[in-house]
Amino acid sequence: MNIILLGPPGAGKGTQANRLVEERGMVQLSTGDMLRAAVKASTPLGLKAKAVMDRGELVSDEIVSELIDAELTAMDAGTGAIFDGYPRTRAQAERLDELLDKHGRKLDRVIELEVDEDALVDRITGRFTCGNCGAGYHDRYNLPQVEGVCDRCGSTEFKRRPDDTEETVRTRMQEYRAKTAPILPYYEERGIVSRVDGMASIDEVADKIDALLS
Repeated sequence: MNIILLGPPGAGKGTQANRLVEERGMVQLSTGDMLRAAVKASTPLGLKAKAVMDRGELVSDEIVSELIDAELTAMDAGTGAIFDGYPRTRAQAERLDELLDKHGRKLDRVIELEVDEDALVDRITGRFTCGNCGAGYHDRYNLPQVEGVCDRCGSTEFKRRPDDTEETVRTRMQEYRAKTAPILPYYEERGIVSRVDGMASIDEVADKIDALLS
């Protein structure tokens, strides 16, 4: 199975992708992660991308396509792929089809995790983590059993992401809608778009995704 998993920051896309990697042996192809890895490894493609980024420019579709092409070449033919962060435009979607065809693959499903914006704001702005072990908590839904003490490691140090503010979350939602709007009609024409309630529990979302991929 080759899928695109869509969802705004905080929708649980990363959590669901990790489960698919663990349970189905799929590979998550995150363009951001691939770029950072290529730059760090100083591969020819990484050096090309670094030169572009050092100039303060956006990495071109051509470079991103080359990265994906290289990853698909390295993958076993029977291993499924989860595309994350790509495509974001109609041109990229068409290019991805070309790359998949080149490697004898096809896109099976585009899954969008739908969220309620106000509920997402509540979910994200209330979250915090243990500063020592990283255990996750929430002001309303998941407080430590003993106030101020981590359930997992006993630490009393907690932290919040500085960008977990209402203004930032709503801006992210606007950006997400702007970026996904151009590609959804392209895939809807082919009848491969499915939507899942991203506000449901992690297990419920995972079960729905599993059913779509069965």
